[in-house]
Amino acid sequence: MTVLALAALALALLPAALALANLLALRRRASRTPTPDGVVSILIPARNEAANIRPTLAAALASTGAPIEVIVADDHSTDGTAAIVTAIAAGDARLRLIAVPPLPAGWTGKNHACHVLGEAATGRHLLFIDADVRLAPHGAASLAAAADAAGAALVSGVPRQITGTWGERLTVPMINLLLLGYLPIPLMRRLRDPALGAACGQLVLVEAKAYRRVGGHAAIRESLHDGVRLPRVFRRAGLTTDLVAASGLATCRMYTDFAQAWAGFSKNAHEGLATPRALPVWTLLLGGGHVLPLVLVLAALLGTGSLPMAGAALALSLGTRAAITLFTREEPWTIPLHPLTVALALALQWNALLRPRRAGVATWKGRTYPAG
Repeated sequence: MTVLALAALALALLPAALALANLLALRRRASRTPTPDGVVSILIPARNEAANIRPTLAAALASTGAPIEVIVADDHSTDGTAAIVTAIAAGDARLRLIAVPPLPAGWTGKNHACHVLGEAATGRHLLFIDADVRLAPHGAASLAAAADAAGAALVSGVPRQITGTWGERLTVPMINLLLLGYLPIPLMRRLRDPALGAACGQLVLVEAKAYRRVGGHAAIRESLHDGVRLPRVFRRAGLTTDLVAASGLATCRMYTDFAQAWAGFSKNAHEGLATPRALPVWTLLLGGGHVLPLVLVLAALLGTGSLPMAGAALALSLGTRAAITLFTREEPWTIPLHPLTVALALALQWNALLRPRRAGVATWKGRTYPAG
């Protein structure tokens, strides 16, 4: 048990050290934001988003600090999405609606819609946002300014995640834990290794010329995880990508319950952690650093093992989660549930990897794609 406690402590120390370095790096970079130059095109792929699109457009059209255009791509919606956008566009010339052509073979829906948007946009910077993202008034201009300051062709960040149910609260916080606890952002900024590229698909700003030069979303047409794949395309072309602290730039409620969160994260699993090579390693890192400490503390309380060492590992894990949660402005009362959040994430990934081949498909927005 002592050896396990030492291992848990070491595995908890890794994300703690990375999170400290990352949060300091993000805070320093956030203070240098010159005024952006040129139009920012805010681009919104929308498929059956009648419940979301009105407040999303209101927030986008309230943008300040840079001239904008807003383009919505209606991707064969069967609800009132197009009608809502058309009505709002009638009162604001900065907004227009375009129709997405039929989905070609070999494309996923979002990437195809984003490709169509990228061709229609006229701005110097293209800001792709999901239809459930609400930009802060300065959000678009700040992202463009951050790209200019960093000399980056792609800049992304995780919006402040809004969670309304416990199912969401137990799943969504893994996004920031993985980015801030396991991606070395200072190293990412120094090197252009594609493996270090990362983004949040909810909020991605690109320099238009660079985007078109590397092929844009057409280069990842088959992907279900643009947050992983798109920055790697830029980096393979020798371009710089960056991450910024975005909790003050936008908000997003990804899902509305546990079932939707499970399905949504499962959709991306095969392009993330759920591969035969990666998942055993991630199980060791995440399970050993965040779940095992709690197990060892409970065992020590029952008389087996070293409580001080296990307690130190658990305190380090919860402290890391607390620092990330407070920095990203997520709900702090979810911090004590952190070991359960990580355990659920690992269960989801293993389920995605091991489910029968005949079930190896991802269904999203009424479309079905091969998983992995």
